[in-house]
Amino acid sequence: MRIAVVGATGLVGQMMRRVLEERNFPVTELIPVATERSVGKKVKFRGADVEVVSMETALTMNPQIALFSAGGQTSLDWAPKFEAIGCWVIDNSSAWRMNENCALVVPEINGDAIKNYQGKIIANPNCSTIQMVLALNPLHLKYQIKRIVVSTYQSVSGSGAKGIMQLHQERSSGCRVVENPAYKHQIDKNVIPQVDVFLENGFSKEEMKMHFETQKILRDNHIQTSATTVRVPVSGGHSESVNVEFENEFEIQEVYNLLQHTEGVVVQDDLENSIYPMPLDAEGKDEVFVGRIRRDYTQPKTLNCWIVADNLRKGAATNAVQIALYLLANNMVQ
Repeated sequence: MRIAVVGATGLVGQMMRRVLEERNFPVTELIPVATERSVGKKVKFRGADVEVVSMETALTMNPQIALFSAGGQTSLDWAPKFEAIGCWVIDNSSAWRMNENCALVVPEINGDAIKNYQGKIIANPNCSTIQMVLALNPLHLKYQIKRIVVSTYQSVSGSGAKGIMQLHQERSSGCRVVENPAYKHQIDKNVIPQVDVFLENGFSKEEMKMHFETQKILRDNHIQTSATTVRVPVSGGHSESVNVEFENEFEIQEVYNLLQHTEGVVVQDDLENSIYPMPLDAEGKDEVFVGRIRRDYTQPKTLNCWIVADNLRKGAATNAVQIALYLLANNMVQ
């Protein structure tokens, strides 16, 4: 079982290697792939040093699965080349998510969607979308979601090493201007209401991703999602304030029961003891944490909740590895 990790030296690529180890994925040969400037360097996998190779070299090594986390353009250029040699590509960029010929997968929800497509490029959803839909899916199946209003509180690790570096440099030096920043504004002691570029409708690309990806994953184009995505001075872990309106009435205790029995979801909701999800506690964990579950008293059939997850793990690397495990479990890898 030859597994390529494209973008192996980046934050998500490093996490992919770690999750492959943690999940005891049956890798017989790891193929770490990166840009030309990293070729020849060594990365660790299962205690051994493995040499980083180029895209061209990786293709000649015939991997059966390639985990991509190297940016949208790289994926557009190279994913079809890996697919052409019979390799499954699980891509973490936004390049293929809304492609009508590619599955967009959260395995606990719609792993079976892979079988509906002839191609071998599978898209990993946006990190903010993954944690939201994993928590809301059982509620959608029971009550049918009509509309979602979500505000995100996204950590700087969502911008890669560059975002973390900016926060740490500002925090350690107190300097408002740092070299090669990830953001146009200071992030330490600040909140930036922009994730990704703005579109003509005034929403950011990240916000529209949450709308369209939610519809595709939950297989319901009637769901309307209005998002405001925000960058906060937190090192790791994304948080979301979610207001969801259903077509059908619900009982709060039944909502608790549904979430408590949902794979990959942990309910943390004990207000008397100030227990609720926080990114500091979620960091390093694969689960999606849900709390502050309450009925919206201003509108019927509407629920408020707070959703937190590690964006590098379930929001990216873990979900990608789970897709690969789904392929193995269903005998889809030759």
